[in-house]
Amino acid sequence: MLDVLLSEENREEMEGERIQRLSLDLFAAGIDTTTSTLEWGMAELLRNPRVMEKAKAELEEAMEKGKPVEESDIARLPYLQAVLKETFRLHPAVPFLLPRKAKIDVELGGYTIPKGAQALVNVWAIGRDASIWENPEEFMPERFMGSEIDVKGRNFELIPFGAGWRLCPGYPLAMRMLLLMLGSLVTALIGSWLVELKQKKWT
Repeated sequence: MLDVLLSEENREEMEGERIQRLSLDLFAAGIDTTTSTLEWGMAELLRNPRVMEKAKAELEEAMEKGKPVEESDIARLPYLQAVLKETFRLHPAVPFLLPRKAKIDVELGGYTIPKGAQALVNVWAIGRDASIWENPEEFMPERFMGSEIDVKGRNFELIPFGAGWRLCPGYPLAMRMLLLMLGSLVTALIGSWLVELKQKKWT
């Protein structure tokens, strides 16, 4: 994308300040959202020891001892995927999706949205709606085990990346990166946990 922005053709059409703003948007959207989701995921795992133990057990069973988590391992880690979905549900990186604009007058839920009005989708409120989720304030990855609900924009109860044509273009990369980083951090905790157990055993 940066190559395209900085190409001779675009440099003639776009002033430097505009390219700088677009580059800032690109980096901010790709970095801040990923890091905040990872921080929330780890925070919830540390706050919920039962969930952490299940995630550790899955990684220990699926991975060879001492082997780092790789992209090819993700399919064998359904509980870790559920942990990430539950993190998206409770802590979406973008609580309000990018603004939409109504092309025509439309009625939704008994309210009329006039043509030209700006609409914001409150993903944070959807993720905590008691009419959709059982015990919405609890961190329960199990709710996604065996569930067809995904974050690809087809299930409107969980749309952290948006939906339709405006789905986040970085969605595939973000999912891979977050699962790899979350898995790596939990694996690192397994190592430190085993060292601690050995130390306790010998003291």
